[in-house]
Amino acid sequence: MNKIKRYFNSLFLLELMKGLYLTGRHMFRKKITVQYPEEKTPQSHRFRGLHALRRYPNGEERCIACKLCEAVCPAAAITIESEQREDGSRRTTRYDIDLTKCIFCGFCEESCPVDSIVETRIFEYHGEERGDLLLTKSQLLEIGDKYEKEIATDREADSKFR
Repeated sequence: MNKIKRYFNSLFLLELMKGLYLTGRHMFRKKITVQYPEEKTPQSHRFRGLHALRRYPNGEERCIACKLCEAVCPAAAITIESEQREDGSRRTTRYDIDLTKCIFCGFCEESCPVDSIVETRIFEYHGEERGDLLLTKSQLLEIGDKYEKEIATDREADSKFR
């Protein structure tokens, strides 16, 4: 019985007809292709892109040099050096992230007790040389200053889900 069924399926090209039916069914539907540079797709507020260091509203950097992000990073992409200030608090003197090593897992962001290091929704960046993808403390603070409004709204939206 099974051999007869296979014979008739191959004789009438049933598999081909199923394929053509599927193609014809989708041929006249509205296309969902996005013309990328001109059109942008919606993005989640939890998207993990380019890193940034944040500041407090008074302008002081948030990072307290606890080095938790450096310790938790599975790719060892973060390098932190710190020193103690006159008032007894610790602050970073060097905070580097090597984006060629980073796997954008978000562990650094989750481990930070003061919400200093964050991953923004920026995904349109590139480097022509390896050194271009090594972000220093000043570059990270500059990114944080530039996109602080977007970062704050994403943090607020994220806190609603926790």
